Amino acid sequence: MKTVLTTNIFANEEPEQTLTKYGMLRESFLKNNHKGIYTGKLLAGTLKEHCLDIQEQAENMVECLTKQLVAVEGISEDLKSYNQMKWVRRMNSIRNRVDEVVLTEVVYKI
Repeated sequence: MKTVLTTNIFANEEPEQTLTKYGMLRESFLKNNHKGIYTGKLLAGTLKEHCLDIQEQAENMVECLTKQLVAVEGISEDLKSYNQMKWVRRMNSIRNRVDEVVLTEVVYKI
């Protein structure tokens, strides 16, 4: 009589949070540029957790840098109320600069 051993394999539970801009960009970056890291994390079941961690770091950095630049450049609610288009231009400029820094320093860094 043969004895058959069965092994139950269970996947790691993935976090339920949804990936947003920075998390999805990190996943895409790893998939397209660092296939070994991507595959390793995918097989270990830690890819989504890693992307969520990067996403949180990036979002915290965006918030912090945006506040700092708004203060340094003196952009206020007064400006928003009397010259809305100037306020929008300046805030878009800050957001673009912050996004560039965050992508370079967090999302696309190994």
